[in-house]
Amino acid sequence: MERRSFIKEIGMMGGSGLLVGAFPWLYSCTPEAQKEIRGEKARLGIIGTGSRGMYHLHHLLTLPNVEIVALCDDYEPHLREAATLCPKAGTFPDYTGLLSMPEVDGVLIATPLSEHARITVDALKAGKHTFCEKSMAATLDDCLEMYRIYKETGKVLYIGQQRLYDPKYLKAIDMIHAGMIGDITGIRCYWYRNNDWRRPLDHPSLERKINWRLYKEFSGGLMTELATHQLQVGNWALKMIPDTVTGFGDIVFWKDGREVYDSVSLVYRYPNGINMTYESLISNKFNGLEEQILGHKGSIEPEKGKYYFEEVKPAPGILQLINQIEHGIFDHVSFAGPTWVPETASKNQGKNIMENISQTDGASSVGAAGDGSLELVDAFCHAVITGRPADRLVEEAYYSSVLALLGVQAMEEQRIVKFPEQYKIPY
Repeated sequence: MERRSFIKEIGMMGGSGLLVGAFPWLYSCTPEAQKEIRGEKARLGIIGTGSRGMYHLHHLLTLPNVEIVALCDDYEPHLREAATLCPKAGTFPDYTGLLSMPEVDGVLIATPLSEHARITVDALKAGKHTFCEKSMAATLDDCLEMYRIYKETGKVLYIGQQRLYDPKYLKAIDMIHAGMIGDITGIRCYWYRNNDWRRPLDHPSLERKINWRLYKEFSGGLMTELATHQLQVGNWALKMIPDTVTGFGDIVFWKDGREVYDSVSLVYRYPNGINMTYESLISNKFNGLEEQILGHKGSIEPEKGKYYFEEVKPAPGILQLINQIEHGIFDHVSFAGPTWVPETASKNQGKNIMENISQTDGASSVGAAGDGSLELVDAFCHAVITGRPADRLVEEAYYSSVLALLGVQAMEEQRIVKFPEQYKIPY
């Protein structure tokens, strides 16, 4: 979705002023904000030029207010590929060289999870505005340290939670907070794929470098790579965080030497008694991905861009009559008497929450068109130029990252894990 279309869509949600009031990180998307950076450029360095880094790089190259001045990767083939797109950019095998460049205003970090905290902290301390891919970090302490340094330095920090910029999610949350589906009574999140989650290797010695997502040293598996997106949606909808989590995980199908679970099932319990379930596996794709927000008046599925009311109008009497005759319910049908009793109702297909919905089946491990990623990096570039952090964005990302890690802990220890007080921040 192009920026103009995005601004038009959020404008249709009730006006940019009302929307920014509810979702303050969207300020950079308003026409007023765009005037602030006219003719200016964010000079960026990219740290990590693998699949996700290249995905962001392709987006950045379409934006008028961006200049890529430096690239970094310790895997030379990836760095070389990125350099073909940015021939004027400096190249570095180590990120410290990139951070020493005065020409770099901001950095985008798309490295393995285990490197996020170290590079982000170093970048912020070096005076660079920073975008770090989700999840924030591999440990609770590192998540908190990243947040602390962000607050101390006053530099911009963005985390790769693109649903915060996805129009259908913005509209869905706006509808939920307006009371359209009534009181939320449950949340069900899931993400199913059917692939081994592996990447091809040039040599077996590169296994842990290229397939880092499969090893506990570098990754939290399905929780830090997928669940963090969806846990954020649950918190966003309820405006609170869970106080406990429990669940189970195992390697059910892909018994190939990997260390992280290929199947997880968890329950997050909120202080008001509401449960958010989370399930993910990578050996069956039938259900795809979704976050189902369930209310006493209706339900919303943001990824599909659909909402459903509990009370569905019955099908017209003649259609019910035909349906029941076809199924052999009647030996004799009387066409006289009272109005047709609606024993059957039309199948609830739901309604679109907005026009021009872009959705994904969740199969891609890199990203999908229209999922908010372009708008997210565009907003970061705006913040690099203005030096203005995005209100609440880091807090949303922080809690989703911490909850993903607590979920891993609950599965590994096979117990109910409480949210530790020392890791709570203002929300």
